[in-house]
Amino acid sequence: MKRFLLTLLFVSVSLFAEEIRIAAAANVSYAVADLKREFAKSHPDTKITVTVGSSGKLAAQIKNGAPYGIFLSADMRYPHRLYEEGIAVTEPTVYARGLLVYFSVKPRDFSTGMALLERASVRTIAVANPKTAPYGAAAAEAMKKAGLYEKVKRKLVYGESVSQTVSYVLKAADIGLVAKSALYGPQMSGYREGVNWAEVDRKLYRPIKQGAVLLERGRKSPGCSAFYRFLFSDKAKRVFKKYGYITE
Repeated sequence: MKRFLLTLLFVSVSLFAEEIRIAAAANVSYAVADLKREFAKSHPDTKITVTVGSSGKLAAQIKNGAPYGIFLSADMRYPHRLYEEGIAVTEPTVYARGLLVYFSVKPRDFSTGMALLERASVRTIAVANPKTAPYGAAAAEAMKKAGLYEKVKRKLVYGESVSQTVSYVLKAADIGLVAKSALYGPQMSGYREGVNWAEVDRKLYRPIKQGAVLLERGRKSPGCSAFYRFLFSDKAKRVFKKYGYITE
């Protein structure tokens, strides 16, 4: 009888357990663990698998049938395209606004702003690929608006995503233009604002509105629907704010 009850309990738990798959822009990867942990408090039986990458590449995967239920982009453009094509079933909604920062392993004088990139001591500048990564597009926009792009473009080295761009700065590049959220990862605790990093003037680039959509594959999934709603909750906003995003 005891064995029967244990079997029944296992079957019952299995019936309610669900695995959901989420595609998330690389800049969100630093906040993912906290988001999952907070969501698990109210949905302990939902397993979440997250794939991170550049927004453009993830959108291409989704178009080609990748089995994601939710897409967290670093901009609104890719979610809008998926919605227009009927691949997303909810209109794109902003879950957070990102910020662009200068980041250097070596101490830098950030008081001159973009002019820092022209200095002889800055030989390589890491940015994400502007064609597929919204933070890369924002970096290119900022340099052009500051009138520096043509002067420094020979110094540019490109990462496929924000996380790869950060890796370039940590290993070799003299400086990088990356997402502020990247500075909140565990390996970044030793770098200080005003010494190793500083915000890029917000007037130099358009606000980085990050949008989420529920995808067709997640429409009938209770777990996907619940996590999608969670993204816009006060609990999720607190997590995003902790990782350097603007949530108001």
